[in-house]
Amino acid sequence: MKFSIIVPVYNRPNEVKELLESLSLQTSKNFELILVEDGSTIKCDLVVDEYKDRIDIKYYFKPNSGRSLTRNYGMERATGDYLVFFDSDCVIPETYFEILTKELEDNYSDCFGGPDRAHESFTDLQKAISHSMTSFITTGGIRGGKKVLDKYTPRTFNMGFSMEVYRKVGDFKDMFGEDIDLSLRIQAAGFSTRLIRDAYVYHKRRVSFKSFYRQVNVFGRARIDLQLSHPGSMKLVHTFPALFVAGTVVLLVSSLFCVWALLPLGLLLVLLFVESLLVTRNLKIAGLSVITSIIQLWGYGSGFISAFFKKIVLGKRNDTGELDRLYKKKS
Repeated sequence: MKFSIIVPVYNRPNEVKELLESLSLQTSKNFELILVEDGSTIKCDLVVDEYKDRIDIKYYFKPNSGRSLTRNYGMERATGDYLVFFDSDCVIPETYFEILTKELEDNYSDCFGGPDRAHESFTDLQKAISHSMTSFITTGGIRGGKKVLDKYTPRTFNMGFSMEVYRKVGDFKDMFGEDIDLSLRIQAAGFSTRLIRDAYVYHKRRVSFKSFYRQVNVFGRARIDLQLSHPGSMKLVHTFPALFVAGTVVLLVSSLFCVWALLPLGLLLVLLFVESLLVTRNLKIAGLSVITSIIQLWGYGSGFISAFFKKIVLGKRNDTGELDRLYKKKS
């Protein structure tokens, strides 16, 4: 089985170098890499040249159009039996494709997703962000933190599906939550989807509080778009961050009259700290995790509330430039 790896990139040559280095060390190299530069002003062509003798790389440069259309561009040029998607800020464990090949040979699935972890070389902030995005307290468990998940919906930081799926279901839509949308369409078409826990990646994510907030805010907005495109896809767990935002506002206002109203919020902060400390065994990361967890909950929740009010209450659903603006901010 040959894999075609699709990676969109925008102004990230340093990240691409780490990704390529990790791919060059794979114990199984039954893959081609299709790297698509999405109109970058800081190109990674020189980095690509360093690895052409170690990896089967196809490098393309195209005008800026956003992640979805860039991934679609890459898929159109793929020659493998199975498509695999990573973000440019991922580092791939050296046995990833060896494990993936064995898993698909032993228990084939039309579509799969894998979890993400923090590498020991990551900064404390990156480790804190990684913890916040995988902690059950911040609803991170829905991203692959459980042993078994029915109808798991893969995300494009670590996702793959067969060429047969691509030919029948099609490509990514230019929308918020494009990877979840495609996963839901794959399931609706009757294809099998599974979580392969051992096929994990190291995901560096954002490197500042501000950029992390922007990212999770988009995730919150995406959930409304997904509900509009796939009625019934929203679960109770997806509303928890919005409830956190509403509850926090109520508690802060109530504290003006009774300081004890802040007690539930204080208990949550303690719980976040203790849980992170038990997992990471690092005081600094645990402290940062409190901040990143609040950012994760507030950013997602505020994005969810904003999109709900705008697109469901007011019915304004056709801002065609919104996705492109937020994509460029995140990049």
